[in-house]
Amino acid sequence: MPNLQVDLAPHCPRELRLRNPVLVASGCFGYGLEYARWIDIQRLGAIVSKGTTLEPRLGNPPPRLVETPAGLLNSIGLQNPGLGRVVEEYAPLWAQWQVPVLLNISGETVSEYAELARRLEEVPGVAGLEVNISCPNVEAGGMAFGVDPQQAAAVTRAVCTATTLPVLVKLTPNVTDIVAVAQAVVEAGADALTLINTVCGMVMDVAARRPVLPRGIGGLSGPAIRPIALALVYQVAGAVDVPIVAVGGICTAHDAMEFFLAGAAAVQVGSACFADPQAPLRILDDLAAWMSRQGLGSLEQLVGAGRQKGV
Repeated sequence: MPNLQVDLAPHCPRELRLRNPVLVASGCFGYGLEYARWIDIQRLGAIVSKGTTLEPRLGNPPPRLVETPAGLLNSIGLQNPGLGRVVEEYAPLWAQWQVPVLLNISGETVSEYAELARRLEEVPGVAGLEVNISCPNVEAGGMAFGVDPQQAAAVTRAVCTATTLPVLVKLTPNVTDIVAVAQAVVEAGADALTLINTVCGMVMDVAARRPVLPRGIGGLSGPAIRPIALALVYQVAGAVDVPIVAVGGICTAHDAMEFFLAGAAAVQVGSACFADPQAPLRILDDLAAWMSRQGLGSLEQLVGAGRQKGV
């Protein structure tokens, strides 16, 4: 059996060493309990929780999801019960699990991100934080934190100062230069990066002559964005020295291997879980079987092997 362990925070005093590199993506797996009835969640490398804010959020008006060719468009609006309930109701259950849980956090100000991190510092069951910087900064006119290197770094620095937990920062693809943002975030203390969040998209209701989603534009996920995600992972992997967790349209072990070859240390399975709850475990089993057939004893032999020299 190949060694599939991966360390997502090699420079962090609090270890985040996973048994395998197959995680499930935020927003697609709830808080873990929902899928526990259908699959053996303990076999996963890690679970990334639904996005959580300081206060409860009702989210956007329905409809919130619409299928597109080779993808899924969503406009959930960060509906969640708020940090207090998550810590009270879910964290005690996570503490009993073998699979680590990373809590995805979102804020509207730098101070909100810092407060979220501070309040999670000593919570049993929380193995690390994934920081969503695709949220609008209300103090900067609604511009997303992740589109500006300085703002992205400010959030990262505030979170890393407030906690000793491993910190992964999730980058948006809706930027001019994702490498500049990635470098700024790493310099500010991020232990790892998650690439990518959803791509902006829209679907029109031709009969009604208006967008299907009430808010118009939503976030596109699924196989349609996989080539975009792969290209951005490839670019960022050549510019930073922290682990990269790839996400974007990963449905099969072959998809995952593309990202490993591009330089990712782990992958997250998102939209594929809706169609097939077994998808993450199938990917894990197929990956292990393929590596055995290829005579690869360790995942490290695969990571970055597809990169051109000097790139």
